[in-house]
Amino acid sequence: MPETSRWLSRRKLLFASAAATTAATAGAFSRLPEKPVGVNGSESVESIRPFRVDVPESDLADLRRRIIATRWPDRETVRDQSQGVQLATIKELARYWGADYSWRRIEARLNSLPQFLTKIDGLDIHFIHVRSRHANALPLILTHGWPGSILEFLKVIDPLTNPTAHGGRAEDAFHLVIPSMPGYGFSQRPTSVGWGPDRIARAWAVLMERLGYTHYVSQGGDWGAVISDKMAIQRPAGLLGIHVNFPATVPADIAKKLTCGDPAPAGLSADEKRAYNKLAAFYKTGSGYSAMMVTRPQTVGYGLSDSPVGLAAWMYDKFAAWTYSNGHPERVLSKDEMLDDITLYWVTNTAVSSARLYWENNANNFDAVSVSIPAAVTVFPGEIYQAPLSWTKRSYHNLIYFNKVHNGGHFAAWEVPDIFTSELRSAFRSLRPDAQRSVGK
Repeated sequence: MPETSRWLSRRKLLFASAAATTAATAGAFSRLPEKPVGVNGSESVESIRPFRVDVPESDLADLRRRIIATRWPDRETVRDQSQGVQLATIKELARYWGADYSWRRIEARLNSLPQFLTKIDGLDIHFIHVRSRHANALPLILTHGWPGSILEFLKVIDPLTNPTAHGGRAEDAFHLVIPSMPGYGFSQRPTSVGWGPDRIARAWAVLMERLGYTHYVSQGGDWGAVISDKMAIQRPAGLLGIHVNFPATVPADIAKKLTCGDPAPAGLSADEKRAYNKLAAFYKTGSGYSAMMVTRPQTVGYGLSDSPVGLAAWMYDKFAAWTYSNGHPERVLSKDEMLDDITLYWVTNTAVSSARLYWENNANNFDAVSVSIPAAVTVFPGEIYQAPLSWTKRSYHNLIYFNKVHNGGHFAAWEVPDIFTSELRSAFRSLRPDAQRSVGK
């Protein structure tokens, strides 16, 4: 039985009821099947199954026990974060986690949303599926990254599906599909090699087809951007375009100099030089986590799977480095929000399986891609690097939208949901008429 079955509670609703509700709101971009269908088109009652999160209380009690029993290291020998997360910071986070934090709050939030499992290419994939009540809403698949999860997108679900309640127009509405990547969250963990970005991208195309969507768009940051890029390169039927907030744009000659530790070459524009210097700093002091997970995910996983405080420090380090917060993520994310994500990794025991995606990919995700379908890019000031327009045009040959915004970092939807929502509305607006014309053929 798959690991995900541990969190399945009693099914109060038959899938047929959920399918009927979904079909009632179908718009121009969907062709929902009367019955759930399997990967090869065969009818299967279990093809798409309702899902609820129900973490055993014994798991949460064990988590608190482990936090209390932590053996702490010595304090850092510097006054800044140059050696990593400071002891006082992680001690306070652990104190709050063990004494005041409640997992049941975020569990209830997840269970207020339509969640499902479906088996694709041998693995159960967990996903949230929220359909808009507005006619002609555009289907959108949102993909998270590491150390993020589907929780990154919770703040934008209602603004994207119900724009008229959040300062938007009905014609800006989206239907949302938010999957957990294999080995992340409540999706099944791969037990053999081969689940890299290409395979995930193909699985997402199967998912959208299985849900009955004839036309859709894709969005992502971090791994979500890599997977959206892969989908764009694979060009599955129905994919109209992509939006990424972590674009892969670095030209090959520039990437080579970066990996060699060379100074910025002559002839770069001001934007290109800023991007080069940001990436150079990342390679010098911020990429150790990646080197470990690309080469030794299993080794690092023993500590992350056994020590909740070790896992929290590993993830908090990236919240501090990658949010637009000058190293203080509490300025943009609450303790509860960060601990929701950390606890999700803990209760699903996905520290190792999530890290293996780096081993599977073993490539530089900054390096330029070659995408020819319509693509949109938003550059956030707190991102690892700010992609220059000049580089972006070389990677995304049909660039329909490019914008630099004033706030937000690597976890854009989580940090600045209003800006993220506005960007997606603007980025995909030009594709909606094309979608309607295509559906009408």
